[in-house]
Amino acid sequence: MNLFSGILYNFKGLWLGVRTPRLLLLGFLRFAVVAVLTVAVSGLILAKHADILALLWQQPESPWIVWLWHLASWLLSLLLMGISAVAAYLLAQVLFAVFIMDLMSRITERLVTGKATALPHVSILNQMGFLVRQELPRNVIPVLLTLFIMVLAWFTPLGPLLTVIGPMVAAIFLAWDNTDLIPARNLQPFGQRFKALGKTPLFHLGFGLPFLIPVLNLIFLSFAPVGATLYHLDRERKAAPPSAA
Repeated sequence: MNLFSGILYNFKGLWLGVRTPRLLLLGFLRFAVVAVLTVAVSGLILAKHADILALLWQQPESPWIVWLWHLASWLLSLLLMGISAVAAYLLAQVLFAVFIMDLMSRITERLVTGKATALPHVSILNQMGFLVRQELPRNVIPVLLTLFIMVLAWFTPLGPLLTVIGPMVAAIFLAWDNTDLIPARNLQPFGQRFKALGKTPLFHLGFGLPFLIPVLNLIFLSFAPVGATLYHLDRERKAAPPSAA
């Protein structure tokens, strides 16, 4: 699986999602949840914009440097908007989206194979509880890593290079958040799943590249579980030993 394969599976999932009524409904439900929470959290954070700026830097009286204060105000607004978007995404993932994503993955499996993969001796409640717990390391760690890269880009000479690497890292982990659904549902340990990610970085980069397109990324993210499930099923089919004649 290469970079182009990742892009292709993302589009295949989107196409299957919009052609299947149940997947289409769930995809737009996920889109609505993320959009509503983003607006709500953004409004809450930006409402405190003036108070936060006042804590950091009082408006100077000198007209020679007041322009710098206004520039800092705009930069702070952009930073708060970015933080609010990330916070809304994480909140949506942990509270709502993981359930929607897993349901979309199960529906896709049934469409392709006639059944959804899961451990027979584990209840659905335990499976969902495990999935919710996995969302924390699977989302928080990548976000912290991306923020760390951004800080390095601001304060080191490697800024131009890290500015490119940061979004690529985010794209890989956003892709993995979807391709990891079936292994996590089967209760595979986090370390084993993370090791598997390290073997397919180019595929996950390709799968995650559409997530870097402003506005359209919300659409691709909404239907990403479908393409990720198709990828997982194809990989399992290729790895399975040929049946005896």
